[in-house]
Amino acid sequence: MLIPDIETFEERAAIAQFDGNLTLVEAEDVAAVDQGFRDREHYWQWLADYAITRRLP
Repeated sequence: MLIPDIETFEERAAIAQFDGNLTLVEAEDVAAVDQGFRDREHYWQWLADYAITRRLP
């Protein structure tokens, strides 16, 4: 089961954006994949679903 680490995601995205000269979207894709998600959309959808249901998927 995937459980995102928000702090790690934000830090990894910031580093990827700055050091890799990536856009925010590209950097968030990198950070999401590092945590085992397909892409940033999958990551954010997981969090949105959890926020609504308050249950792990």
